[in-house]
Amino acid sequence: MPIDIDAVRSAYPALTEGYCHFDGAAGTLVAEPVAAAVAGVLRAAVANRSTAFAPGRRAVEIVDEARAAVADLVGGAAGGVVFGSSATSLTYLVSRTLGRSWGPGDEVVVTRLDHDANVRPWIQAAERAGATVRVADVDLATGTLPTANVTGLINERTRLVAVTAASNAIGSRPDVPAIAAAARAVGALCYVDGVHATPHQPTDIGTLGADFYVTSAYKWSGPHIAACVAAPELWASLRPEKLNPSSDASPDRFEHGTPSFELLAGVTAAVEHLASLDPAATGTRRERLLGSLAAAQAYEMALFEKLVAGLAAIDGVTMLPAPADRAPTVAFRIDGQHPTATSEALGEQGICAFAGDYYAFEYFTAMGLRDSGGAVRASVYHYTGEGDVDRLVTALQGLARRPL
Repeated sequence: MPIDIDAVRSAYPALTEGYCHFDGAAGTLVAEPVAAAVAGVLRAAVANRSTAFAPGRRAVEIVDEARAAVADLVGGAAGGVVFGSSATSLTYLVSRTLGRSWGPGDEVVVTRLDHDANVRPWIQAAERAGATVRVADVDLATGTLPTANVTGLINERTRLVAVTAASNAIGSRPDVPAIAAAARAVGALCYVDGVHATPHQPTDIGTLGADFYVTSAYKWSGPHIAACVAAPELWASLRPEKLNPSSDASPDRFEHGTPSFELLAGVTAAVEHLASLDPAATGTRRERLLGSLAAAQAYEMALFEKLVAGLAAIDGVTMLPAPADRAPTVAFRIDGQHPTATSEALGEQGICAFAGDYYAFEYFTAMGLRDSGGAVRASVYHYTGEGDVDRLVTALQGLARRPL
């Protein structure tokens, strides 16, 4: 069943402000149940974690519930969910931890399709260890990451392969299962950036073959916090740098300092919200998530096709190449306009769409567009309405007819 877009939009109070949001790839609006959960913790007696008194036990429950929620969202185990302030910080944590065991002769594979948060930490860790970095190129004419471009770099010296599940710049979805299988065949680990993929499709890290899967809650209606998910036994085998008195249990030893209990409550509420997108979805929370996200994906892609068709019909608008089966994200430029000028002109009309390289540093450098401003990016999310698409296309028709 398709989602009820009116009911979905009613869960986002910020939409009443009247802005047209195509900026979800940079961060979505927060659903009302999430805001209520965060505020509820801030108003309640919640102490640091302790079993000695009720406010301390509440904190324990909040953390446990958030781990279980993220595990349901991506198909992992609650004991394998590590929280951090951002996907970038978590990737640095894992790269520094893994990199301590690397040395000369070892190799790491990264791609030019990825957000720099899944490129630079691995390059820097490899440099510290004296390891070699192999970089997989994008087919710039199609916007795809050919599987062979990645697997062809994997060999018996490879220790880790880092790849995105969906490009935050153009939406392209690499064949992660095939890449992960090639890594596993030589005993290498696969670190998957799921930040842009998780909001737009059902996720199962087992099917993907990801050893590590990182995702950010603020990209799926939640607060500004992230999680990295791996098998509990994999976390247990790793020894991060930590304070002596802090817990040595896993996954706790990977979470530095006191967690933000209010944000973790928001994570659980966001997952519950995603599970409710399709009222017809039944069963466990995991089953409801799979059904609801599949319904949301169908809705998003139908609306995205309308957006792409609208852009294609505007003289002077050039979309960056990307495959049809991408996440609902498009990057484009208007001939003769700097992308920032286009973004600002849209902003004056209440339309939110970012311009730049969005940290897809390697991709825009390879395209030769980074120094000239990158591109404007429009991303559809499950609260995007047909009226939003019409409003953006109409605005771009006007901007394409006049110089900026």
